[in-house]
Amino acid sequence: MPNSQSRRQALKNLATGALSAGALTSLSSFTSCDQKPTHANVLKNNIHHSACHWCYGSIPIEKFAPAAKKIGLVGVDLVGPAGWDALKQNGLISTMCNGAEINLVDGWNDKKFHDKLIQNYTDMIPRVAKAGWKNLICFSGSRRGIDDETGWNNCAEGLKKIMSLAEKNNVTLIMELLNSKVDHKDYQCDKTSWGVELCKRIGSPNFKLLYDIYHMQIDEGDVIRTIRDNFKYIGHFHTGGVPGRREIDDSQELYYPAIMRAIVALGYDGYVAQEFVPTAKEPEKQLDALAKAVAICDI
Repeated sequence: MPNSQSRRQALKNLATGALSAGALTSLSSFTSCDQKPTHANVLKNNIHHSACHWCYGSIPIEKFAPAAKKIGLVGVDLVGPAGWDALKQNGLISTMCNGAEINLVDGWNDKKFHDKLIQNYTDMIPRVAKAGWKNLICFSGSRRGIDDETGWNNCAEGLKKIMSLAEKNNVTLIMELLNSKVDHKDYQCDKTSWGVELCKRIGSPNFKLLYDIYHMQIDEGDVIRTIRDNFKYIGHFHTGGVPGRREIDDSQELYYPAIMRAIVALGYDGYVAQEFVPTAKEPEKQLDALAKAVAICDI
């Protein structure tokens, strides 16, 4: 996930559908639905590829969806109800739904937000299930002086009140691990060990972690070993180049083919969503960068 300010701006741009006529024209060849995918036919299908729409905020979901399909993605991350029809029309799924959270800082670790969160998730879980989707994101929230034990207890107390609904609807609530060193100062669920302990306390197969490789490289490193040791608690992955959350190429420190091979070797059958911010400003170049990232991860 982006930092709080960038995500708010990204969502604002997505809501307004801001895209110039020139950019729309330049995308026409990339998103033409009557063309066969240029990348999907060479993908190995060991990884189920997705991407976070907010990273391409100048491209409305109606244009991004056919482009994603052409690249070979199976779905798009962080799409709420307003974008679900566009995904379905292009044969895609919402690989990680959002829209029930308050924001990234007001989360389950603080009881004063529980009433609102319980209401939001009680409304959203059946909507996710009715649409045919499986994953719904959630956040611990910022510490604001809350110690680990209190944070675990508060999160578990609140989330347990909606877990039976999630289980009944076959929806998995997935809490994202975010770094507190660079992007999300004071965020509580900032280490894999913290998230794993919460999973144990909740004790439901319908609560798992979103292991964001970018974030966890910053806060703890030792990515492959950590994934292996905690695999049963991980329900989703995000990518991103370190440093800077840029393209996952040889300009940054993570070697994604090795990480993807380790994930596949564990028998992972969920989704890996690209969440880097393209360096290029032009939409067609951003989509080309996405296609290249998918190829890097397609081991």
